[in-house]
Amino acid sequence: MIDCILLAGSPNDGPLAAVSDEAYEALIPIGDSPIIDYVLRALLDCREINHVLVVGPSDLNAVIPLGGRVELLPPAGGLMENLEQGLKALGDEQHVLVATSDIPLITGPIVERFLAQCGDRSAEVYYPVVTEDTVAARYTGAKRTYVRLREGRFTGGNMALLHSSAYERCRRLAALFAENRKKPLKLARIVGIGLLLRFVTGTLSLQAVESKVTALAGITGRALVCQDPEIAVDVDKPEDYELVLRELGKLH
Repeated sequence: MIDCILLAGSPNDGPLAAVSDEAYEALIPIGDSPIIDYVLRALLDCREINHVLVVGPSDLNAVIPLGGRVELLPPAGGLMENLEQGLKALGDEQHVLVATSDIPLITGPIVERFLAQCGDRSAEVYYPVVTEDTVAARYTGAKRTYVRLREGRFTGGNMALLHSSAYERCRRLAALFAENRKKPLKLARIVGIGLLLRFVTGTLSLQAVESKVTALAGITGRALVCQDPEIAVDVDKPEDYELVLRELGKLH
């Protein structure tokens, strides 16, 4: 069993303000429920997860089931600050599942499959990536940011398995990556000219990226190619919101 940190502190001051006037993105309604409700239910449905620590505003008190397996912690700032806040609250050094509150298409079994793919958890960080073909096969027209590698075109997921002891060693690099996660060329520049040239020519392998990033951060880590596109279908823009509305409408 592991604990989970659910990051839900993003203010609704970006493109999604066009679809809702809620103060925080986690509170934007999809049907009769706020977006965070779908994500939280999936996490609680995962048999591997013991405790979910939600890092978000007090506004969430009214919409999430506090007590038992769920606790609310006030945000400390941006994404990385909120993650650090959550890790400090959990205390013990352990592997922790980290997820964002904007992936409402995930389910308990999807989370379980990702955790199973992490195997014996001998590495400190596990990060899911999904191919463009996998996303397109399930969600026609979904617009994601892809990186072209030798094995194909990949987009990153919105969860990770992280050992808390690795956080400080990779905090600065992780913050830089988070800031530029939708800017593939800038990310390539950060990790070196040689890698950039292979990136531009499409000869850069996923394993080379994994090796370079873990070396820069001073951690052990693995990139996992996942077959569940829902991990990578986040709601950042109005068109993402419309896609999720359509997909969830098919299920209800």
